[in-house]
Amino acid sequence: MMGLPEATVVLCREDVARHNTAKSVWVIVNNKVYDVSQFMFDHPGGEELLLQYGGQDVTAVMEDKLEHLHSEAAYEMLEDYCVGVLDTSSGVTLPAGTPKSTTDLSSSSPTSTLGKKEPFIDYTKPMFMQVFRSNYSKERYLEQVHIPRHLGYPAPIFGHPLLEMFTRTPWYVVPIVWVPLWSLCAYFAVQRIGVTAAAQLMPLGVLLWSFIEYALHRFLFHVEAILPDNRYALTAHFLLHGIHHYLPMDRMRLVMPPALSIFLAWNLWQFFALFLPLDIQWGLAPGVVAGYVGYDLIHYYLHHGRPFAEHLREMKTYHLNHHYQDANMGYGITSKLWDKVFGTLLN
Repeated sequence: MMGLPEATVVLCREDVARHNTAKSVWVIVNNKVYDVSQFMFDHPGGEELLLQYGGQDVTAVMEDKLEHLHSEAAYEMLEDYCVGVLDTSSGVTLPAGTPKSTTDLSSSSPTSTLGKKEPFIDYTKPMFMQVFRSNYSKERYLEQVHIPRHLGYPAPIFGHPLLEMFTRTPWYVVPIVWVPLWSLCAYFAVQRIGVTAAAQLMPLGVLLWSFIEYALHRFLFHVEAILPDNRYALTAHFLLHGIHHYLPMDRMRLVMPPALSIFLAWNLWQFFALFLPLDIQWGLAPGVVAGYVGYDLIHYYLHHGRPFAEHLREMKTYHLNHHYQDANMGYGITSKLWDKVFGTLLN
């Protein structure tokens, strides 16, 4: 992890200006210099914005409401990439063309519902027992777990290599496990209701998944309102979804482990069996499974991909704002449809 070294490095604007390519991007914020090369492709606004301002002073840009007023969490995360301070003795002003600040950072109104980062779980050490043995109140736990931290490698949960293996899921495991299961669902759907009816129900299954996606994210993963205030409940919350908000860029914990996704699928099947005929369940299943696979892969892509389509670029910014601005709004991953319907749209 980067950060300002003990022996402070003083850099001039000419030094910084040379770092303006995809291989090395430096920026200046409040007279400190940051190497954001590692974060470039994870930037919610896209790498092109960082490249546009590479080698320049972006203090005003980060405060500009028209560009995108950044949250306190963004500034805290930025400190991890600090490589030095700016030599201001020359008195050089901001580069020509840099947007003027419309706010005073020291007095601006909050841009995020996230609290202030305080000492919390040490993510360089096994985290499970830290949470379980802690005496965090529910209020403090929920505040701190929703303030993003960043680590350049998968943080340990249990510490034992064998157990750690089961907590890490590469994105490609999702299609490996679920494409054969989708084929099985499609086969049974066609066998029970025919090709035409199965084709007609598949889009409804995708739509149904989009609602399930929203409901699971809002009412299971973000069950904070009714979460009991004890270490068992807080530990379960951390393992289920809290860790994702605490370390949102952990590449190995962005898609559901197969055991969890199959467990949820089984329970959803049993739930819908209470009121849907079996033929309809099989008819909807291929669309629901396809929707799930798309959701999990898109979720990973929104965190670490370089979206080429306008909708995906918009959803990348939307979802990362859920992490960096307001964890209690913006539950949609693949679309904003149900956020609009239920009044949880994140602006």
